[in-house]
Amino acid sequence: MQFWPRKRAKRQYARVRSWASSKDAKALGFAGYKVGMTHAIIADNRKNSKTKGQGISCPLTIIECPPLKVISARFYKNSDYGLKVASEVFSQSSDKELERKITLPKSIEKKFEDMADFDDVTIMVYTQPKLTGIGKKKPEIFEIAIGGKKEDKAAFAKEKLGKEISLKDVFNAGQQVDIHAVTKGKGFQGPVKRFGVSIRSHKSEKTKRGPGTLGGWKAQAHFMYRVAHAGQMGYHLRTEYNKWIVRIGEKPEEINANGGFHEYGVVKNAYLLVKGSVAGAKKRLVRINTSTRPNRGIPAEAPSVQYINSTG
Repeated sequence: MQFWPRKRAKRQYARVRSWASSKDAKALGFAGYKVGMTHAIIADNRKNSKTKGQGISCPLTIIECPPLKVISARFYKNSDYGLKVASEVFSQSSDKELERKITLPKSIEKKFEDMADFDDVTIMVYTQPKLTGIGKKKPEIFEIAIGGKKEDKAAFAKEKLGKEISLKDVFNAGQQVDIHAVTKGKGFQGPVKRFGVSIRSHKSEKTKRGPGTLGGWKAQAHFMYRVAHAGQMGYHLRTEYNKWIVRIGEKPEEINANGGFHEYGVVKNAYLLVKGSVAGAKKRLVRINTSTRPNRGIPAEAPSVQYINSTG
């Protein structure tokens, strides 16, 4: 069955629907811009690996993560239909670039002291693409959950309101994370490329690349959605679970390719090195959250990195 309907995502950065539980009062997610891929030689630190202690090649995705800024705190109240937004407290100051994205309130009336009856608190944050070299100023704005009890959540939100959250405040090297991203768009594609149906003999009637006989799939006065038909391919929201953070770096010169990365440029901020590939095109925002169902087979400690390829 996989993912239905296969239609284009509503926006270029992902919506997150569930969050991990945490006892610590801290943000449970972050975001960054996909730079591209490289490879490194790391010391294998898996407990039962046959190459334990040896240097192995590891494919890595680089994600540039400039600090996020907190624009507001959202207070939720339980209802018959789940959590509903009861109120929102905005920061007294924000970047002028944020006006490109939303209309800011002219006066800030609500304060934290007025919020006594609530069941949950989250923070609204926005990105700072102006700090990168990707050539855009308009920020993305989204919501991030907070760990801990509701009183600790409110205290954390009050402390961070109007301030920056850095990458190291949220994640540690060796941690597992879930990656939420919108994949590369492929446009309108046929059933062979989209679903992998077999190409028939050159002597077949009418079509070679069609889905074959539809049989009972069209007995309901319309074609069923499960028929492998042509349509939109790519630009779908996808989540990858339990990606391993190999390194969190503060010095971009350690990984910058000679002359910059192809179709991206030069990394200027803190960065993540994540094992394996990540969905999405270069320069696209990737949301990174604390893992909701971590894999026990992945080491909790980051490996020592012996070499990182920087040839570009």
